[in-house]
Amino acid sequence: MKFETAAVHAGEGPVLSDGGSGDVVVPIHLSSTFARRDVAKPTGGYEYSRSGNPTRGALEQKLAAIENARFGLAFASGLAAETTVALTLLKKDDHVVAFDDLYGGTRRLFGHVFEENFGITFSYVDARDAENVKAALRDTTRLVWLESPTNPLIRLCDIRKIAGIAHDAGVPVVVDNTFASPFFQHPLTLGADIVVHSTTKYINGHSDSVGGAVMLSDEALYRRIRYNQNAAGAILSPFDSFLVARGIKTLALRMEQHQKNAIAVARYLEGHKKVSAVYYPGLPSHPQHALAKKQMEGFSGMLSFEIRGGKRAALRFLRSLRLFSLAESLGGVESLIEHPATMTHASVPKAEREKVGVTDALIRVSVGIENTGDLIADLDQAFGETGS
Repeated sequence: MKFETAAVHAGEGPVLSDGGSGDVVVPIHLSSTFARRDVAKPTGGYEYSRSGNPTRGALEQKLAAIENARFGLAFASGLAAETTVALTLLKKDDHVVAFDDLYGGTRRLFGHVFEENFGITFSYVDARDAENVKAALRDTTRLVWLESPTNPLIRLCDIRKIAGIAHDAGVPVVVDNTFASPFFQHPLTLGADIVVHSTTKYINGHSDSVGGAVMLSDEALYRRIRYNQNAAGAILSPFDSFLVARGIKTLALRMEQHQKNAIAVARYLEGHKKVSAVYYPGLPSHPQHALAKKQMEGFSGMLSFEIRGGKRAALRFLRSLRLFSLAESLGGVESLIEHPATMTHASVPKAEREKVGVTDALIRVSVGIENTGDLIADLDQAFGETGS
């Protein structure tokens, strides 16, 4: 099935046989436990909702289908998904090579939980150059962790090239594909071993559910991650599973509009006198525009830019917006905007932020699906409030 068809039908379909109810939409199975007639035979394979739930199972089939994976797992949050992957693959004294421009919550998890509490070490490198990843590999390296595009500077890495380097060293590769979404990029096809998502973002798409996902095709590794997910209890609720499955059905339509609006906003910002830099892979001026066209099927709806005047101008601009909501998160139908240095990346020490390029003048934008002209008009009036 093509993407749009799989997004609607994978994991769902009316059961019309005797005993089936003909539901066109998978029901929300709220039961915490499942009865059986025979002590050795769980009904339908279900025992307890932490271990497996029909609504979550349907979503997991859909997640696998849209990411070109054999298996999908739905988690209580993106960070729960990341934690479970790390707990499955890493132990004390192991080493991880990671992109230096990562979501602040991921950096916090790595530095303040895994490094401080479990003795796992991390090397952060500029993965835009695959040779930096190669140079950072050690005998103790057990994982390469990437985002592409990155949060918040919208940088890309050559997933296929890095996967080849890592695999030559016997190291698996994880890619956080949240910013691109499965509609615009398929890291597994490019050679990655595991894909993680915050389903809170584009996959759900309506800012009303917090969740995460892991997609992969290695059955043995899938069973290990699933075991740890059940053991730790990091599962998505049936109601949230229903919301995410419903959101996926319109993912293709939403992503096209997100991209259309983002390109228009990026072009507007690039031509504005109060903007010193725009980071959007759909612009020919983006240093990795050619790579984006090569490994992605579109450019998504995320961008960031530097406003002239530093933090003071940035905060005044953000306070002046009327249509864009000043809020963390991204990927919803509504346009969101934020100041990474004091919001999503506040947990990253200032020196580390600035070393990567997350300055006080940086603003991150999640462009929604509203009318393009309305979005640009709101940005324009906000710039007008910042003075000359």
